[in-house]
Amino acid sequence: MQAWAKDQKIGLSMLNFVGDPHSELTRALDLELTHEGPVVEKGLVGRCKRFAMYVVDGEIKIMRVSEGPDDPAGDNNPANTLADAMLEAITGNAAN
Repeated sequence: MQAWAKDQKIGLSMLNFVGDPHSELTRALDLELTHEGPVVEKGLVGRCKRFAMYVVDGEIKIMRVSEGPDDPAGDNNPANTLADAMLEAITGNAAN
């Protein structure tokens, strides 16, 4: 995770990259990717859906998941989990 953070040049920012090697958080948030396409066709077992979360003092204030019927991983349209959309939601300029 640190190498990814370094590659993304987030250094000493307020962003935290967190790993979930045993999918504990993924399952607790009910975000496990179970659609047969990614699981059967690509072997992505126990993987997490694409999501973004804004957390303040341990409370989830905003949570966005990018997924669709034909796009269970959110790869084709991740827009609502990208930085611009999250910043708009956090500042109150978008519907949560």
